[in-house]
Amino acid sequence: MKVLKTHYHSEVTTLENKTVFTRLATRSIAIKGDKILLLYTERYKDYSLPGGGLNPGEDKVEGMMRELREETGAQNIKNIQPFGIYKEYRPWHKPKFDTLYMISYCYTCEVNIELGKTNLEAYETKNGMKAVWMNIHEAIAHNKKAMITTNKNGLSIEREIFMLELIAKNIA
Repeated sequence: MKVLKTHYHSEVTTLENKTVFTRLATRSIAIKGDKILLLYTERYKDYSLPGGGLNPGEDKVEGMMRELREETGAQNIKNIQPFGIYKEYRPWHKPKFDTLYMISYCYTCEVNIELGKTNLEAYETKNGMKAVWMNIHEAIAHNKKAMITTNKNGLSIEREIFMLELIAKNIA
């Protein structure tokens, strides 16, 4: 799978003398007509691709399917194809590490338009995360506006804008 981008968050100015935690993750790209399946997070007022961290030793495709089902209730996941890898370095505010190195493996897939029951983690529920079918261009415009108008941006908004623009250009 090809690397789409390697991004350094503005707070990560050097990796010299830093302790880096590596996290493997997956992201799902499901499109139906002019809509893309996204997660809206009330806390950050943004849209993001469904996905999250892989469990140790977990197969990437199996992990992508698990995350997609848990976060969106997606059903009948099929025609999974590699899209690309997004690498990012961002601040990590947890014990023992200064920097997070996240490698996101992104896949396209097909799912039913009707979504089933989700199985969100406690922090996802607390942040007001919900699955929505959304026009990709409206999601991009919304995220760009949110990046400018709110001080509550999550660390992933730059990744999400980049990915959504790339998807809109190449798929949608």
